[in-house]
Amino acid sequence: MADALVEKSYRTLELPAVLALLAGEAVCEAAREAALALRPAESLWEAERRQRETDAAYTLIGLRGSPVFSGVRAVGASLRRAELGGVLTPRELLDIASLLHAARTVKDYGGRDGHVKTEIDHLFAVLKANKYLEERITTAILSEEEIADAASPALAGVRRHMRAVSARVRETLQRIISSPSYARHLQEAIITIRSDRYVIPVKSEARGEVPGLVHDVSASGATFFIEPLPVVQMGNELRELAAKEKAEIERILAEFSAQAAEHADDIENDYDALVALDLIFAKGKLSLQMDAVRPALNETGEIMLREARHPLIARGQVVPVSVRLGETFDTLIITGPNTGGKTVTLKTLGLFTLMAACGLHVPALEGSALSLFEAVLADIGDEQSIEQSLSTFSSHMTNIVSILGLAGPSVLVLFDELGAGTDPVEGAALAVAIIQHARGCGARVAATTHYAELKAFALSTEGVENASCEFDVETLRPTYRLLIGVPGRSNAFAISRRLGLPEEIIERAGAQVRAEDASFEDVLTKLEAERQGMERARQEAEVDRREAEEHLRRSREARAHAERAEEKTVDRARAEARLIIEQARLAADEALREARELKSRADGAMQAQEYNDARAALRRRLREADEAVSGGRADDAPPEETPARPVVPGDTVELRKTGTQAVVLARQGRTLTLQAGLLKVTLREDEVRLVDAPKVTWETDRRPAPAAPGTPPPAGPRMETAARELDLRGQAADEALLELDRFLDQAVLAGLHTVTVIHGKGTGVLRKAVQTALRGYRQVAAFRPGRYGEGEQGVTVVELK
Repeated sequence: MADALVEKSYRTLELPAVLALLAGEAVCEAAREAALALRPAESLWEAERRQRETDAAYTLIGLRGSPVFSGVRAVGASLRRAELGGVLTPRELLDIASLLHAARTVKDYGGRDGHVKTEIDHLFAVLKANKYLEERITTAILSEEEIADAASPALAGVRRHMRAVSARVRETLQRIISSPSYARHLQEAIITIRSDRYVIPVKSEARGEVPGLVHDVSASGATFFIEPLPVVQMGNELRELAAKEKAEIERILAEFSAQAAEHADDIENDYDALVALDLIFAKGKLSLQMDAVRPALNETGEIMLREARHPLIARGQVVPVSVRLGETFDTLIITGPNTGGKTVTLKTLGLFTLMAACGLHVPALEGSALSLFEAVLADIGDEQSIEQSLSTFSSHMTNIVSILGLAGPSVLVLFDELGAGTDPVEGAALAVAIIQHARGCGARVAATTHYAELKAFALSTEGVENASCEFDVETLRPTYRLLIGVPGRSNAFAISRRLGLPEEIIERAGAQVRAEDASFEDVLTKLEAERQGMERARQEAEVDRREAEEHLRRSREARAHAERAEEKTVDRARAEARLIIEQARLAADEALREARELKSRADGAMQAQEYNDARAALRRRLREADEAVSGGRADDAPPEETPARPVVPGDTVELRKTGTQAVVLARQGRTLTLQAGLLKVTLREDEVRLVDAPKVTWETDRRPAPAAPGTPPPAGPRMETAARELDLRGQAADEALLELDRFLDQAVLAGLHTVTVIHGKGTGVLRKAVQTALRGYRQVAAFRPGRYGEGEQGVTVVELK
């Protein structure tokens, strides 16, 4: 009786319909059957384990999709027959191979690199995946009717011999039907087969003219199908070969059957694990489909559902409901108008409790919690039974009697329209008494009603709380919102007035209401008005809070953007400073070399004028290097002034933003091409300032003073654009890192996004030093080894910010 009542409550709360949705997500037949047979866990430990399994599947599906369970078929009966020495059919062996293939692919899915530990790892671990047996079967058996020649050397030899004999038979028959002496005796010049023998169709009146064996006669008797004597022996040989082929196929199937029997335990374990995983991943897929969450579970009878959506109502039509029970009160009395959502709330409460115990996620917001109960018992819906001559009230009461017999400390009891269907006074009294009895047994209770007596009972009884389904009198429609702590008020008069019932009738009806009932309704009306005012104030405060949060978010984003821009400016300035220092170092090195040459020339027979000119040129170059190093910042630049004349090629200009001097190489309209140190840049004319210096030509005026006859001129700084590749092969690590630092600075200033550093393969020391240095360079966004065709491990490709 108890089990029947519990199963009836499952159907009342529509658990089988949810399990049907779960079965629709499963792949193999056994997993679908297991989904439909799923029942709530009996212990908190088991329910939490199921929830962790669903959580693991949900996570893995999000990371790498769902594993493939196609091909998982029940092979237990076939394996038991094989263990008894039976020979399996090709179809049975193919099913075993299909199961082994599924086990192998699912095992690979669970063992991928980077796999996080989950509750279902042990199911992946038990999969054996016998690849050898799988491939032997699939290589040898092509279909239910066809065994491949490659199944065994003997089978291949027999079939090769059969093809040769068959070719000889057809060749002999072809000569016969092509012979003029036989052609007139044939119905048709064709070769056909009867009883697995090659024959030719002969006219009945000429059957004696073609010696041979008659294997068939046409229905009309006009044609005899004769195997001519020249091919009878070859036909017999084909029969013998066919028998050998059949025997060899039987031997192959017996061999595969014996191998399957040898691994029967592993194969059955694989099947059980795959069915369990299929069911678990079906739960994960259903959770994704319903946008569900894992609820917190407890055994204390506490329920907290936040924005719960009934899973069987369409997503666009369902109204989320928030409900709680068991923390500060053990009984919830829900009142409100018909079709206002009372029954849906009651069903959601019971159904979510059952789903959580089954290991299913629930469609609600994070932070929802549910309790595990020994039983969830519900009396919901119209229980009228014509067959048993029971009225609605009698049917409900029969069900309630059974429920009260099972009520206990770990039972959730749900009553819909408790006490309805009889005299209102007696019905209300019965409803109060039933709730008191269920509470006395320790059960958690939720009930819907229209009776004002139950509202008053909830207001006056500790541990009992009122709740109501909100109703909009203006639109005559329920809002489906559940308001806990607020008893529902009668809307009969208001609805009747809105629908046009004459006022005198309404007033006459109001006079029939008892004074205490009218007073009670007036109190409820005032409470509802105050609640609505507080609700509007709360909504306005919520809007203000969201606007404040949005303003705070925008200000933080603006600050972060400014900090990033400042950081980029500082990094660019540092790169420019490094470039200027490098240019100064090169100039100093060149000046030192020239100084040595001057000294050596002065010690020789050098003329005084030449010596003085060379010294003057050296001083000029040192001043230029000094100016480059100590060049003013953009912030210290003098106010902008109108140039005395347009800038022309050969002029020296200063970049307004950085204070760096450059030589004008070419001009096109208002666009200038400049040479700034080692970099060639393009800027607008208003971005530079003409320097008061004589017009120079980069090719000539930058050269040092003329040297003595026969002496090669000193080499000046070499002008080039930033390169995209840097070759460090053959250099020591410290020397290579200095070159790398200069190279990256030049690339950043040139606006390059991707560059390549060539360090060679070798022992890997230089590659490691380069990649370690790249990790500490702030302007490096990422780097990777070269791909095929780029140099592979011999190069590193660098992406700049």
